[in-house]
Amino acid sequence: MIACLRLFSALCLAALLAACASSPSSSLGELPRTPNASIEQLLEQAASSKTPEQAAVLRLTAADLAYRQKDSGRASQILAQVPLDTLKPAQQVYASTLAAELAMTRNQPKAALTALSHPSLERLSELPVDQQIRTQTVRARALEADGQTLAAARERIFIAPLLSGDAAKNNHEAIWALIAALPTDQLQPTGNDDLSGWLSLALAVKSSGTLEQQQAAIDTWRAQNPKHPAAVQLPLPLVKLKELASQPLSKIALLLPQDGPLASVGKALREGFMAAHYQAEQAGQKPPVIEFYDSSRLTSLDDFYRKAQASGVQLVIGPLEKPLVKQLSARPQLPITTLALNYSESAQNPAQLFQFGLAAEDEAREVARRARADGLHRAAAMVPKGEWGDRVLKAFRQDWEANGGTVVGIERVDQPVALAQQIAELFQLRQSEGRAKSLQSTVGGQVAAQPSRRQDIEFIFLAATPQQAQQIKPTLNFQYAGDVPVYATSHVFSATGDQNQYNDMNGVRFCETPWLLDANDPLRKQVTAQWPQANGALGRLYAMGVDAYRLAPRLGQLKALPDSRIEGLSGSLSMDPQQRVERQLPWAQFVSGQVQRLPDTPR
Repeated sequence: MIACLRLFSALCLAALLAACASSPSSSLGELPRTPNASIEQLLEQAASSKTPEQAAVLRLTAADLAYRQKDSGRASQILAQVPLDTLKPAQQVYASTLAAELAMTRNQPKAALTALSHPSLERLSELPVDQQIRTQTVRARALEADGQTLAAARERIFIAPLLSGDAAKNNHEAIWALIAALPTDQLQPTGNDDLSGWLSLALAVKSSGTLEQQQAAIDTWRAQNPKHPAAVQLPLPLVKLKELASQPLSKIALLLPQDGPLASVGKALREGFMAAHYQAEQAGQKPPVIEFYDSSRLTSLDDFYRKAQASGVQLVIGPLEKPLVKQLSARPQLPITTLALNYSESAQNPAQLFQFGLAAEDEAREVARRARADGLHRAAAMVPKGEWGDRVLKAFRQDWEANGGTVVGIERVDQPVALAQQIAELFQLRQSEGRAKSLQSTVGGQVAAQPSRRQDIEFIFLAATPQQAQQIKPTLNFQYAGDVPVYATSHVFSATGDQNQYNDMNGVRFCETPWLLDANDPLRKQVTAQWPQANGALGRLYAMGVDAYRLAPRLGQLKALPDSRIEGLSGSLSMDPQQRVERQLPWAQFVSGQVQRLPDTPR
């Protein structure tokens, strides 16, 4: 009996809710209200409602309740039963907003934006503030996820005056994160509104080189814009920049191997690092003191850090050895901020650990970015057999497919004698030859038929040594696939200047470090005059050493300013959320035995 009374009370409440929702005080209509009934009770009442409008509003309320309970699947099912066209404008806004929120739970920002394009949204400003905030917040999230960063920032700036408390603080930080992520060419203020103020602040920060210059630019901007929201409350990353600027870097420990199998790599990195140090001295700067430690003789990381701390070291650069980097990444925290010169496999790393290296995965992602910018969609891949090839292929494939591309074929290269067969299988030439033989058998005579390759491969992603690439490109030509573009990582380029080798790879496009593509860089000229080996493949390590030095005082800056970059000699450097330095590289092509620089990929 008590259960029946509870159900009756709930149904009465639901009926009252439906009556309130469907009794329009104007042509706009009433918004659904938060119920004290369960989803089942609301749906039961909807099923017995006297009018379609009452049923629709009750189902809309039930769908929203399911969404708030994080049951997105059920919310979507219920919402699909609500005929949008029968609702009043306020309820249409409510339904469209909920549809957008559900689309975002499925990571479908375009579907969310489509839902928010309903004509009823033109009357959003007539609705209560809470609904305006809810609708515009999901629109901002969808725009950001769809890559419309500036539009997302504009949306958040628009709703900022409507917010208070933690919601206002979170929105404030979100605005800066979006503005800071914009490339410099989009930071063009056009007026005196809040958006222009945000843009001019980001431009001032990004246009300044050192932390000290950035701090001065922030102070100048605040003096010029004292009433702007960002001047009243400086975004947290800029507060951190101010703290960093007050703590100049005066001593660095360089931890590299001087013996063992990595000694030559450590030597090239050290010489590149010190070349940048001497260049800073020649320019009149006051560079930090450098202390050298031999990681090949290291017996305990704890002992090393104790000695470095006692010596006043503020930053460690190194180690290079992967096992040591793995040890560091497993620790909950480090005594001194450290820029490791290799990458760990761990997704979780201590906050004091940054990682930088010549990762082949960066180059695989660079190939995907370039091919995408060139308007290509369907790729085949050729990589070496083994763990390295698997890693490179995985990085390429993840980036390529995440951005709408398709991998239609994969071959793992091992023995040169198998190349012709592998390429024939990749392009399905044997099926073509089989069809020709079948036709000859049918007509009973000779048929002039040249094998035809499959046509859905738009380009080949190639990760291979120069020796492998020398064999692969001529084999492609021989197997009727010479017209298929080849996009390669830097591993195809030996930097020996061997014109015969380059002729064998005619037409292959590859990404490469600025160091090896710009022989006129002043620092490269100085280094190669003293160490001629830096002109060849070792030059990539010299470039990495230079960039490690240039990164040292700017790690906090890259962390605090998403999408900010340092134009280095190993690539254009940025930092991902895991504090790994990522490289974007310029491009070149083998043309008639020469290396020809290509225009940079648009950002």
